[in-house]
Amino acid sequence: MARLQPNPDPDGFWPSDDQQPGMSIRALSHADLPALLAHLDHDQDPGDVLGRGGSAPVVAVRVRVSVGRPGASAHAEDRRGRATEWAAWIRSLPWRMVAVVAATLTSWLVAAQVASHLAVPAGIIVAAGLAWLLRFRVSPAPLAWRRGAAGERRTARLLAPLERRGWAVLHDLAIPGSQANIDHLLIGPGGVVVIDTKQYRGRLRLDADGLLWHGRHLLVSALRKLLWQADQADEILGAADVQVTPIVAVHGASVPWGLLQADGVTIVPARRVPDLLQALPPMLGPERVAWLADRTRLRFRAAT
Repeated sequence: MARLQPNPDPDGFWPSDDQQPGMSIRALSHADLPALLAHLDHDQDPGDVLGRGGSAPVVAVRVRVSVGRPGASAHAEDRRGRATEWAAWIRSLPWRMVAVVAATLTSWLVAAQVASHLAVPAGIIVAAGLAWLLRFRVSPAPLAWRRGAAGERRTARLLAPLERRGWAVLHDLAIPGSQANIDHLLIGPGGVVVIDTKQYRGRLRLDADGLLWHGRHLLVSALRKLLWQADQADEILGAADVQVTPIVAVHGASVPWGLLQADGVTIVPARRVPDLLQALPPMLGPERVAWLADRTRLRFRAAT
């Protein structure tokens, strides 16, 4: 094996012992750098460097950008709903206590007339039962927000690995001028995607007219809302050459055929979303992805 000599020759090359032609190593000088850059500019199309045009592969560059937290606005709605209901329950606590005491005394008096030894147990049983019925219970609305927040966090965990594949992943973005928010917005080699997380039970179905149902609930309004969110994201980003794709990520319920299209929206089980995005044809290079991600950070704010 050839060994490098301890002293270089006058040109800066390190010759091998046998002086045979082969690889030589030397440090780059300031004069070499312009020549090297000129050679690269001449041999490579700038469009290929950015990953645009033709069938050139898109280089995945990790883009980290942060605006909101997944499920934060839904969690905040859950907390606000619970706080409001708790305050209302506290205000009604006096009459609840009066009702428990009155029912206990009544049952005690009635039981004492029938069998005196049953008066105390009857009073305890009535008091405990009525107190349990009048206890604080959260209504279905905050519970739905809590389930929604949990679903968004699960979707975020599924999407996180895409950051290593050149995707910028953002969560819970407030749409300017409205009360609505975008659950997840992704920008990557496959384009710009708006994802809405849905937590369902049972099964989705598509009827003969192409309308999507969840049990007895028609989901047309939910799909149209997502289309509106995608249009808003498109308008806010202001990138005329990029179309925003709407996707519904479903947790819990089964999706017919594993993937379906309804009203221009793709509906897919949440676990399949990363593979679906990875399968999209490349259309954005890394610099374009970074530019759009930074634009998103500047033009959107966290929903909470």
